[in-house]
Amino acid sequence: MRNLAGFFWRIFAYKTQIGSKTMKSLRRILQSPFVGVTLIALLSALYFRSSFKSPPPQHNQQIEKRLFSAEELALYNGTDETLPILLGILGSVYDVTKGKSHYGSGGSYNHFAGRDASRAFVSGNFTGDGLTDSLHGLSSSEVKSIVDWRGFYSRTYTPVGKLVGRYYDSQGNPTKHLKGAEAKASRGAQLMEKQKIEEDKQKNCNSRWSQDEGGEVWCDVGVPRLVQRPLEIAITGSMSKRCACFEEDQLDQSGLEIYKDCEPLAKSCKV
Repeated sequence: MRNLAGFFWRIFAYKTQIGSKTMKSLRRILQSPFVGVTLIALLSALYFRSSFKSPPPQHNQQIEKRLFSAEELALYNGTDETLPILLGILGSVYDVTKGKSHYGSGGSYNHFAGRDASRAFVSGNFTGDGLTDSLHGLSSSEVKSIVDWRGFYSRTYTPVGKLVGRYYDSQGNPTKHLKGAEAKASRGAQLMEKQKIEEDKQKNCNSRWSQDEGGEVWCDVGVPRLVQRPLEIAITGSMSKRCACFEEDQLDQSGLEIYKDCEPLAKSCKV
């Protein structure tokens, strides 16, 4: 420590050319243990301050909420690595960049990127005319499913704006098409709930299927019958049947269908 103080003293004396008496007094001060410790602490602080600078602030890659034209949205389809990946559903635009492995170029959901392909979320048609935002001809349950998908994106990804066109006007206001789709989805939800309540009154059959033995339905209480689902046509646009269990005193109801090659009072039937 005395050597370190002496080193600094020699530099100081050379630079300032001070007198011999003053020099001796200052030398005694500089060579004291207290001054040596103070110099080391000061130099250490300066060194660490210069070596460990705060990192520069990270640039925020998120884009502000705005209105997009179809042409502008198409730029964010995952082919440009410098841009985020965006998709639209019912006119709402979301940043899905964090799902780049799925929505980026070559990803299994890349067909949704850079466009509003609302219809494809339920149609499964990912080519040509299938990649459209038109919901024409879809059932209330299908429209409800698309609205549910929009809810998924709202919960999972960052909303960044609206797509001007079918569902939002040039001021960003909802159009009659969006209001109509949401109303149809709401009706679908109400019908599905009503159907569930009605079907809960008559228990569904148990069922299983295997490649070796095929399908089978059975009832723990009662016997299996096929019965129409009256609300299904309003929900899905087509009629369908389900298997329900009926006790013997209920079998005189109209509309009950016995499974082919199944005994009338059998508790299980091959299907």
